[in-house]
Amino acid sequence: MSQLIKWLDDKKNIILILCTIALVIGTVYGYSTGIFTDQNKMDTFLSQSGIMAPLLFILIQAVQVVVPILPGAVGCLFGVIFFGTIKGFVFNYIGICIGSILAFLLARNFGQEFVRKMTSKKFFEKYNKYLMKENQFEKIFALLIFLPVAPDDFLCYLAGISRMSLKKFTTIILLGKPAAIMLYSLGLNQVFQATLQMIR
Repeated sequence: MSQLIKWLDDKKNIILILCTIALVIGTVYGYSTGIFTDQNKMDTFLSQSGIMAPLLFILIQAVQVVVPILPGAVGCLFGVIFFGTIKGFVFNYIGICIGSILAFLLARNFGQEFVRKMTSKKFFEKYNKYLMKENQFEKIFALLIFLPVAPDDFLCYLAGISRMSLKKFTTIILLGKPAAIMLYSLGLNQVFQATLQMIR
């Protein structure tokens, strides 16, 4: 595991570039084939994928929390585009919650040095001072998880090296994530649809 962590740390920029390229290619493909613009084509694409489509999407959303390369908002947008408002929200919620808990458990198991590698130095120094103040950190964490603009992925890692229990962390994640995910999902979808109307 330590070798994997070192490899991820060394290859962060390369992974970011590859993920960005894949995202651009996927977006261009979806638009050019009509998957993003024609509901019938979207339904056909998803029906052909069967149960694998939502399972793969949930896995991707979980992984993007554990390996915070691209903003989670991007995944939330695609969840709504592919699966609709309700299913998209549910799949986003499940994937992000699973990933958040995994990030917490990894940080708890591998400690502070691991968290330093998975987050930025600036972020770690900014929030590290609150770790020893248990009640203060938990309040700040709960508030930031509720907000849609907070660095949630990094906060989950930081929580893993705090005194917060897994039970309390899970409760905050399960209760705090829905509002942010819904705002991301619906807000970005409106922007996406407006953009499609402009370029048609």
